Amino acid sequence: MSTTALPLTAPKQLCILRLSAIGDVCHAVAAVQAIQRRHPDTHITWVVGKIEAALLDGLPGVELVVFDKRKGLKGYRELWHRLRHRHFDVLLHMQVALRASAASLGIKARVKVGFDRARAKEGQWLFTNHRIAPQPQPHVLDGFMEFARTVGVTDTVPQWTMPLSDADLAFARQRIPEHTPTVLICASASKTERNWLPERYAAVADHLVAKGYQVLLCGGPAKQEHELASAILAAAATPLPNLVGQTSLKGLLALIQRADLVLAPDTGPAHMAVTQGTPVVALMAHSNPARTGPYGQQATIVSCYQTHIEAQHRRPLAELPWGVRAKGHGLMSHISIEQVIDALNRALPQNR
Repeated sequence: MSTTALPLTAPKQLCILRLSAIGDVCHAVAAVQAIQRRHPDTHITWVVGKIEAALLDGLPGVELVVFDKRKGLKGYRELWHRLRHRHFDVLLHMQVALRASAASLGIKARVKVGFDRARAKEGQWLFTNHRIAPQPQPHVLDGFMEFARTVGVTDTVPQWTMPLSDADLAFARQRIPEHTPTVLICASASKTERNWLPERYAAVADHLVAKGYQVLLCGGPAKQEHELASAILAAAATPLPNLVGQTSLKGLLALIQRADLVLAPDTGPAHMAVTQGTPVVALMAHSNPARTGPYGQQATIVSCYQTHIEAQHRRPLAELPWGVRAKGHGLMSHISIEQVIDALNRALPQNR
């Protein structure tokens, strides 16, 4: 199985397989658009999850094929039926999860590119016939860019063009009027153990309001997100506009575009902010921020990951496998209010 660049430098039909999650899909967009800059005539089809497709809808020059994992076997059958007459020059299989590899069985491609043997978890290597080159301790985005290199891409500096409708932009202007300094708090991660404490979010929000910022609470419609927002509001000394459950992904992206900063744990909106060039203060305890943190924003990540991972494994971080996760609830409580305010002060425009 080869790990060199493919001899076919300008595929006519290229398929991307990356189903989830929001943060990883944001990373993948940078790789896809790097391919488009190198091969503007290549037709790109992206097999993506249903939720993630809502964020990518209208992505220039990309055909989205939605896979709904909640349908189980029916979802696979629908995907395979839709692609039954399609033949691709190259498939970039950019997700190691077994469900993604199962989906790839219905994608006809002469070359199927997967991760190198060390990263091809869950048997992904069984579903591919070409590998990307090994990389020492890469960020997830850099791993995706290695897929782009296999089809001749040399300019791998990340750039993003994320489509927003006039309605999305108008919604954001209404919530964040011109000359209104604003910080978004997207407080809830998909796993509750990755959430910071609501009373500490409230203290930081009070600090920001005192400095003249509008603070908006944002998030999805899940029950746990509403509960966390309610706890923050109850602990805050000042009223905070609560937009949790009131925005689409596109609407949230438009808000992020207009905001001065996003404060979030290890969750999708932190990576959405990177696509808009909006500063991020990300709070992390379970995952290695050098691997999965907001790309290019390492200086304002507040992390206690190294402390926990070294205590749990009784070894220095440098001796542990790349990307190993810290386990347990309560880890985020080791991030202090003072650490977060310090990061905010470094990330926010000085003229505020």
